Amino acid sequence: MGRSSSSFIVIPARLQSTRLPRKLLLRETGKTVLQHTYESACRARRPRGVWVAADDEAIAEEVRRFGGQVQLTDPQAASGTDRVAELAGRLPEADIVVNVQGDEPDISGEAIDLAIELLERDPAASMSTLATPIRSREQLEDPACVKVVCDGQGRALYFSRSPIPHAREWDEQLLHAEPPVFLQHIGLYAYRRDFLLQLAQMPPHRLEQVERLEQLRVLAAGIPIQVGTILERAIGIDTPADYRAFVDRHRRRTMAA
Repeated sequence: MGRSSSSFIVIPARLQSTRLPRKLLLRETGKTVLQHTYESACRARRPRGVWVAADDEAIAEEVRRFGGQVQLTDPQAASGTDRVAELAGRLPEADIVVNVQGDEPDISGEAIDLAIELLERDPAASMSTLATPIRSREQLEDPACVKVVCDGQGRALYFSRSPIPHAREWDEQLLHAEPPVFLQHIGLYAYRRDFLLQLAQMPPHRLEQVERLEQLRVLAAGIPIQVGTILERAIGIDTPADYRAFVDRHRRRTMAA
């Protein structure tokens, strides 16, 4: 393994959302979605700290309420990556910055630590991310499920909303193969800080615009992305049904504790 690094988690947090208004401030469990995510991020062992990059004072107030660290960022930032990069620019002590989405309350500390370890092991990689096996054909063919294929060293070859690799002759056993043939991309990213600041200045690439996948900007520039495989599925909250499912999971865990 490579040298230990100085790493920080940054959670980009936007007040408004299209399919589930003000979702980060929903608190049916007694805690907001953002607080759940923050506390999950704090379980990672490698980072030196966790920050929220907020676009609105309402978000900042909530983070202060539960005792987290927060900084306001440009409300006009084009993406969560831009928001993370803005805050990373204020963290000169950071070697690695991990982008954890604010609507991922079930993300594990182990997954975050793995993303950091991948960069520590591979000095040539500027960025890392995670993936998990796809075991159903429905999921494989769902455009909302982003797929990734990797080379023999675990570096991403391509990300797509289409099924990749595409089986010329379908065999159901492909879904059960070990190592897995099909991988779902999990949208957690770790960046070397210097690269993250450069990424925010890079123009979108045509592949990125076609697939609506920002990570293709990185691959199109010839920059390696190291991918780690985990068995858990990070389940983001995008819709009312997603939030209801999270609340139900939380209640089951609370009752079992």
